[in-house]
Amino acid sequence: MADERLTKEQLQTLITRAPFHQWLGLEVQDVADDHIVVTSRWREEFVVNPEGRYTHGGILATLIDVVADYALAAALGKPVPTIDLRVDYHRAAMPGDLTVTGKIIRAGGQFATVEATVADENGKLLASGRGTYFSAIAKK
Repeated sequence: MADERLTKEQLQTLITRAPFHQWLGLEVQDVADDHIVVTSRWREEFVVNPEGRYTHGGILATLIDVVADYALAAALGKPVPTIDLRVDYHRAAMPGDLTVTGKIIRAGGQFATVEATVADENGKLLASGRGTYFSAIAKK
């Protein structure tokens, strides 16, 4: 792990370098020793079913992967590759901003495990997941 964690401002700059992350409307709300909290501004393009108006599961999976990776990046100084990702969907994500919390479970020398949850504007759990990341690359 890095000697100094990235600040909220540094993490915001890092996470929004990618045009896709900009499109997702990612805003870092909080950075702590073992977790980060990020919001994603809802977009009409998230809708997969125009009649039901719920968000595509791929958006939720992406948010889990990105925020889990950047929870680790806050500690390592840069994002690292995803090795494995598992996502569970708990309820439909209806229009509205999303809050994603990423929490480091284990940060090993080669691999790290990070969990993330996605909640709606009322704090209801929409999706959760766990990823394995190749943390050794951060040392190169």
